[in-house]
Amino acid sequence: MSRRHSAKYKIDRRVGENIWGRPKSPVNKRNYKPGQHGQNRRSKTSDFGMQLMAKQKLKGYYGDITEKQFLRVYEEAARLKGNTAENLIGLLESRLDAVVYRAKFVPTIFAARQFVNHGHVLVNGRRCNIGSVRLKPGDVVQIREKSRNMALVLEALGSPERDLPDYVEVDPKAMTATFTRVPELADVPYPVKMEPAQVVEFYSS
Repeated sequence: MSRRHSAKYKIDRRVGENIWGRPKSPVNKRNYKPGQHGQNRRSKTSDFGMQLMAKQKLKGYYGDITEKQFLRVYEEAARLKGNTAENLIGLLESRLDAVVYRAKFVPTIFAARQFVNHGHVLVNGRRCNIGSVRLKPGDVVQIREKSRNMALVLEALGSPERDLPDYVEVDPKAMTATFTRVPELADVPYPVKMEPAQVVEFYSS
């Protein structure tokens, strides 16, 4: 089981938003922070606090990424040409576990990491069990034949809860997903507003 799978909704409470858009999120009923004084925390957040929250929200959205791993992705984004904030989103969305989640092969990003780790996925016909593998445009992700009748997969594919982004082309019958291009922030169907520019400010300050 993923390290934070059983506590994933604590992230929602901490940032005060339903970051995955899930109907079971406690934020839907209690849109204030956890703790004894959660309802009374109305003080103005500093610039640093806003940047930290933006970082925690974006990092938390992608599941079990550690601080060290997330920093490594940021540093790679900063080295690339172009807008660092856009590069950061492109790198995160190019991860194998993110594409498995976007393709609706599994219901959550946490399940996507576990699904990949357990060897249920092929990339360009070869088995891959590393969720952080970076996909390139044109790469094809496929569920192994032995894994296609898993209840988890069938439930996720039939769920109307999420829309497919246009940078992932899915063939539900073949259970394949083609990563067609690296997306920009505006292309990614986040349920809440993500602010990668604030994340860049956090790390560069």
